[in-house]
Amino acid sequence: GLGRDDPGAVWPEKVTAADVVHDGAEVVLVGHRSTQWYSGATNPPPTLLPAPTGHSGPVRGAVAEVLAGIDAGQEPGFEQVVTLFRARGPEVTAIAVAADRLRRETVGDAITWVHNRNINYTNVCTFKCKFCGFSKGPLSLNLRGTPYLLTLDDIAQRAREAWDLGATEVTLQGGIHPSFDGDYYVDVARAVKDAVPGMHVHGFTALEVIEGARRLGEDLPTYLRRLKDAGLASLPGTAAEILDDEVRAVLCPDKITTDEWLDCHAAAHDVGLRSNVTIMFGSIEHPESWARHLLRTRELQKVTGGFTEFVGLPFVHMASPIYLQKGSRRGPTFRETLLMHAVARLVYRGLIDNIQLSWVKIGEAAALQLLQAGCNDLGGTLMDENISRAAGAAHGQGMTEERFTSLVAPLGRRLQQRTTTYDRVDTAFAR
Repeated sequence: GLGRDDPGAVWPEKVTAADVVHDGAEVVLVGHRSTQWYSGATNPPPTLLPAPTGHSGPVRGAVAEVLAGIDAGQEPGFEQVVTLFRARGPEVTAIAVAADRLRRETVGDAITWVHNRNINYTNVCTFKCKFCGFSKGPLSLNLRGTPYLLTLDDIAQRAREAWDLGATEVTLQGGIHPSFDGDYYVDVARAVKDAVPGMHVHGFTALEVIEGARRLGEDLPTYLRRLKDAGLASLPGTAAEILDDEVRAVLCPDKITTDEWLDCHAAAHDVGLRSNVTIMFGSIEHPESWARHLLRTRELQKVTGGFTEFVGLPFVHMASPIYLQKGSRRGPTFRETLLMHAVARLVYRGLIDNIQLSWVKIGEAAALQLLQAGCNDLGGTLMDENISRAAGAAHGQGMTEERFTSLVAPLGRRLQQRTTTYDRVDTAFAR
């Protein structure tokens, strides 16, 4: 199970004094684990790539058989994907090498990034996701942070500021505010496009879209067309968490179901909007849930072709309610994090070309290794990243092209700015 690196998996013994993280919250480093690395913290990861002595070379057994089948053109099924996720030692290296070879064959050696800004317009939310350290609701108003709601003018101004700093995309998402009707999201998209006509509007989770349509009494295709007409160009994959309803029943019992998430993204693709696949992993679930998530999204991609990328989002535990209530692990180990991205590269072969890492959750040292395990994309500059920070992540709220350049320099690979949909952005990008 998921606890193989983390005996005692849920709330093991305290091993360090409390550290103060973002907003003054105190967290403790707990374990036993194979390493003391965890997502969102500054601890350096173990060195898995390049492979340590004794961890390279051919492997045998079930993992070797699955990799041989993939190399021969076979599509891995459920049992094969679970086998890959359970890899250990030299098997992990073999999977990473296979994934990086496929990355090179698929997209080459360029490492891409997008200049964007996150705009989280409210942290007030009527839903009760047990992992979320960002939202404020009736049960969390006494916790960290102050409830807020940006005005349309605030949102437009932040979009203008982002454009002036070189951004080509704004990402819009937030809590489900009790006062919102579905027209609010239409108004937000229009406010950004009116302020900055050239900006790509990447916004609104499947939960926001479904809730907006429900509050207006509209079907999804009709509502999505209205959002598109107002300026929306693509949807984030967030709100997926884990596409396994047994896990969702614990993590987010009042949230949309797996089928509702898939149906929303299928409808978005059908009206001409692109989106991405995300997965939040390392809280309470097991490799079987990871496999179901990848395979369900792979099947949808075969039908619609509308996903532009896969993004792995390691669970950041430090200020997460479910962790503070002793109900979850403290995120995935680095082995599991590396495997998530490498296995995704192999599972989505020929269907989703771009595998993105989340620097804000894993840090630069871990990112450097994932770029050798099948990843080709660094994601965005973000500017104002609030959600990971609210959960306790310590890797900053923004990135620059210069820092991205420094990060990838040891690999000797070319850094390339891109648009949201992976078109190339030249230095002469029209302003």
